[in-house]
Order: sequence, then C-alpha cells, then structure tokens
Amino acid sequence: MRKRNASLTEEEPRGETRGEAAAGAGDQRSAMGKTFRRRSVWWRLRKLFLALMLLYVFIPVIVKLCPSIQAKLVFLNFVRVPYFIDLKRPLDQGLNHTHNFYLEPEPGFRVGVWHTVPAHMWRDAQHKDGHWFESSLKSAQSVILYLHGNAGTRGGDHRVQLYKVKPVLNTPQFLCRPAGAALTAVLFQVLSALGFHVMAFDYRGWGDSDGSPSELTMTSDALFIYDWLKVRLDKTPLYVWGHSLGTGVATNVVRRLCDRGSPPDALILESPFTNIREEAKSHPFSMVYRFLPCFDWFFLDAISANDIYFASDENVNHISCPVLILHAEDDAVVPFHLGKKLYHAASRSHSLSGHKVQFVPFDSSLSYKHKFIYRSPELGHILSNFLETSLPAH
Repeated sequence: MRKRNASLTEEEPRGETRGEAAAGAGDQRSAMGKTFRRRSVWWRLRKLFLALMLLYVFIPVIVKLCPSIQAKLVFLNFVRVPYFIDLKRPLDQGLNHTHNFYLEPEPGFRVGVWHTVPAHMWRDAQHKDGHWFESSLKSAQSVILYLHGNAGTRGGDHRVQLYKVKPVLNTPQFLCRPAGAALTAVLFQVLSALGFHVMAFDYRGWGDSDGSPSELTMTSDALFIYDWLKVRLDKTPLYVWGHSLGTGVATNVVRRLCDRGSPPDALILESPFTNIREEAKSHPFSMVYRFLPCFDWFFLDAISANDIYFASDENVNHISCPVLILHAEDDAVVPFHLGKKLYHAASRSHSLSGHKVQFVPFDSSLSYKHKFIYRSPELGHILSNFLETSLPAH
C-alpha cells in the first residue's frame, strides 16, 4: 500500500508537468499566431502601398499619353447631376415661369435653352407657348445670358435656385406668389424680382444638347445665343453672367463682341479664375501632384494639347464694358486669390479704362464656398448699385 501511494504521489507531479508543457506549447502557438497575423497585416499594407504608388505613377503617364482624358476632367460634361430629370420640363423643378426650347448654332447641332421671365410675369407665363415667351423679350427691361460652369446641366440644383422666383417679402410678387414657390434666399431675388429675363443653356455635349465639348464650341454656342437675343432685344440692356468655368467662356465671348465693336452692357463674373492652367494647378484634385517637377509637362501641357486655355487674364485686355467680379473667400474649387488676381489684371487693362471694374469679396464665415453666393441677401443691392452707377441711360 505504501508503495502504491508512493507511486501515485510520484505520478502527480508528472501530470502537472505535462499540463504545464501543454500550456507552454499553447502559449507558443498563440505567440506564433500573433506574429503570423502581424506579418500578414504588414504584408497587406505593403501591397496596398505598392498599389497606391503604382497608381500614383500610372495616372500622369496615362494623362500624358491620352490628353483627351484631361479634357474630360476639365469639362466633366459626363457628370449629369441631378440624375433622372427631364430637361424638357422645367416645371418639374419648380420653374413655372420658364420655357424650354432648342436652337441650332450649327446645322445638325441643337442646344437646349431655358428662358425664365421676371417674377412679376409668372402669372402671365402660365401655360404659354414659345411664341409668347419670345415675344415677351420685346418688352423686356433687361436680360441676362447665364453661362454655367462644368459638370451638371442647366437643371443643376444651384442653377435652378438661380432661376427660381424669390420675391422680396413686402412686394406684390410675394403677396401673390404661386403655390410651392421656392422661398429660399436665392439669387433670383436679384435676377427675377428685379425684372431680369434669364437665358440659360447647355453647351454642346452637356445635358440634352448635341455634339461634344470644346472651348471653341462652348464660346461659339454662347455667342450664337447672344446674337439670337440681341436681334430680339434691339436696345434693351443685355448682360453676360458667367460662373466658374463659364467665366472663361464669358470673357471669350465678350472679347469677341468688343473686337467687333458691339460689347454687352456689362460682364458679371462669379467665382472666376485667371486662366485654365493656373486654375488646374490650384484645383484640389491636383494637390497630390502639383509639387512634382514635371507637373506642368504631365498635366497642364495635356490641357493645352486639347486647345483649352480660357485665358480670362488675357481677355480683359481686350474688353471694354463694365466688369463685376464676385468671389467667396472660402472657395476651394476656384481659389479666392485667382479671382483677386484677375481683378488686378482688369484694373490695369487699358481697354477697361473709363469703365467700372468692381470686386466684391464674401467673407469665409458666410460659407458661400464655390457656388452659393446666390444666398447672399446683399447681392441684390450689389448688383443694382453696380449697374446703376456703371451703365449709360437708355
């Protein structure tokens, strides 16, 4: 009995030793597993880093080999926001005083146009046809040709806000407003309630307009619409308003008009840039590349290869009409300093000598950014004061 107990007593430490060994092996396997997982994560991170580096190098090479890609990035006409809207029915966007129609700048190429009448005419405009809208131009007090920027269509949200009627609260237009009229603080308090007709259209390649975009066709389309309007307006003031990329189109058009001796009554530039090369270099999309020594060769020369210049800083030396520049300090798409630089170039222009050139900044605390200047409650006064003090009496 004593021997058995002794043997049992001796076996117990052996069991404990086996348990400790198993636990030690388990700890070792766990440590090895953690090490393997760390190595696996590290390997995945390395692969991701290598893939990003390859992509970083690959993009400029592709852009250089295929300059048409850069043109698409400048125009962004394939980005149709908002989606699923019928441009033939501006009423669906709350524009019950707007008529959709089409013009042909060249045979076989149609461009879509919206004509919005002033706020005080909204009731008369109900259920009217194109003939009524066109004939209303004969009695117009003033008309704005609006040139939109890249991406989207003439039905883009911030552009629709521009066309919507936002009457001043103590005016008859407000007291007799149509049901569902937009009552947001929009620029049409300036354009519609102040009595402006607005013509907005999609360049070739945008929206439901035919063709494909280029700086040349954008400019010729805008010039065609301007001439179409001018024939129907006679001596009625006609202003050109450009926004973002549309400011480049606007200065192109106005330069041509001034060269032929028939400048518009005023040029209004909202969020403008100096030229497309400086804008491309300042754009947020170029942030990761702009400090490369070959940035100009890879990206900017590719833009020039597509005959895209939009040289507003050069155009202002050939413009001879009043110029108003509006720019928000917190604009991240077209930086504020480019609008200011264009203003300085216009101020030094000999052709603009004797014409009013005004720059209006909007503080960054207002958060108007790139496309929300229309929200400013002061914009109506800014525009009316500018036009009253710069235009000759008709």
